[in-house]
Amino acid sequence: MPASSTSKARKAAKPSAPKSITRNYQDILYEVRDQVAWVTINRPRVLNAFREQTLDEMIAALKSTREDPSIVCAVVTGAGDKSFSAGGDFFAMKRLNFTNAYMWNDRMLGLAMTIRGLPIPVIAMVNGWCMGGGHELALWCDLVIASENAVLGQTGAKVGACPTVGATQYIPRLIGERLAREMIFCARRFAAKEAVEVGLINKCVPQKDLLKETLKWCETMKGHSALTLRMTKKSINFESDNLYSSWQHGMELLAHVWGSEEAKEGMNAFLAGRAPDFQKFRLRAKKELEQYVDGFERDLNAPPDMRRKKAKS
Repeated sequence: MPASSTSKARKAAKPSAPKSITRNYQDILYEVRDQVAWVTINRPRVLNAFREQTLDEMIAALKSTREDPSIVCAVVTGAGDKSFSAGGDFFAMKRLNFTNAYMWNDRMLGLAMTIRGLPIPVIAMVNGWCMGGGHELALWCDLVIASENAVLGQTGAKVGACPTVGATQYIPRLIGERLAREMIFCARRFAAKEAVEVGLINKCVPQKDLLKETLKWCETMKGHSALTLRMTKKSINFESDNLYSSWQHGMELLAHVWGSEEAKEGMNAFLAGRAPDFQKFRLRAKKELEQYVDGFERDLNAPPDMRRKKAKS
């Protein structure tokens, strides 16, 4: 074949279809397909609750997207149709205390900063339960699309955990401080349709259309400038990036909660399927305060020899 014909044939040839790339992990599924990175928490037996290994694997998978500039965006989701993520796995979290808290908290912060630091948009595709730390995971993402069966909420107050790794920082900015306080203090839940109305998520679609609609978003971004997406994400994040000190403060507060009697009561009650008894801690605190006040009135806050002198005078 003449050289000119060979050249024409090459030009006429269609580009080969992009290859699907997969990596093997224990707790998650990861695949790059059609220029989209899919990160799926694969622990449906525990409603896709995450443990330390899950967080490590998600960080590694999402960071690997930097190795392929052709990736347009990433989608984070949960396996099955019952749960995006129920948050932290209590069997893992029950092992936490003030001494080892940073082992968990640093991983949470690491995943959050990985998502926020990627030069591509990250979409949370929410199906079913999206609670506690699972909801914070969705908050870290740039966009959130949910199926009609999705329920979003912060359950920390019910189980003895503080949502200070994103929820206390971002929710007030999304839905307003009053509603945020109600969501956190009262553990208020939002069905997906209402979550759209208050600004907690971007879109709600029928469950059967969730994947299709998510793919539409991905296809839309394929036609947009990668450089613009990168720069505008960094610019949008500017103000909330200044909340980093609040994250550090929040994690130290959370470290004091891990391993506390109230945290153990909340988690044990949840796993046992019973209501937690937090009232006993309030009553015990009341008794301790009464003893303190009584000691003050009896002059017990002075050294013993000074008390005796005062009693003699």
